[in-house]
This record gives sequence, C-alpha cells and structure tokens, in this order.
Amino acid sequence: MNPTGPSTLAWRKSRRCESSTCVEVAPVDRAVAMRDSTDPAVHLVFAAGDWHAFLDGVRAGEFDGR
Repeated sequence: MNPTGPSTLAWRKSRRCESSTCVEVAPVDRAVAMRDSTDPAVHLVFAAGDWHAFLDGVRAGEFDGR
C-alpha cells in the first residue's frame, strides 16, 4: 500500500460515469486500489493479477446476473 495514504493516489473514474456516485480506481505499486466516490476514506486494494481476473470476468459477463 502507498505509505502516503489514499488521498495522494491518482484516482480516476470511468468516462461513462455521469454522476458523483461512481467507482474510482488508482494504481498502487503492483496493485490496484478501488473506492466508492461517495465514501473516499474507505478503499480496497487488489493484487494486479486478481484485478485483471476481475476485469476479465466483467468483460465475459460473469457478473451480469443471468
């Protein structure tokens, strides 16, 4: 985890975010941090491999609730 804290990370939102209630992500060393923009003090950190596996699952429709 970045020793300077989450407030110094380069957080970004999806270009598709049209409100202030979006998920934000930031690179951290060899990991990815994720937070809810409405509660920026709380965040999760995922290893890079886990994050890429999650994105692959999203792209494959694994979380579409079908």
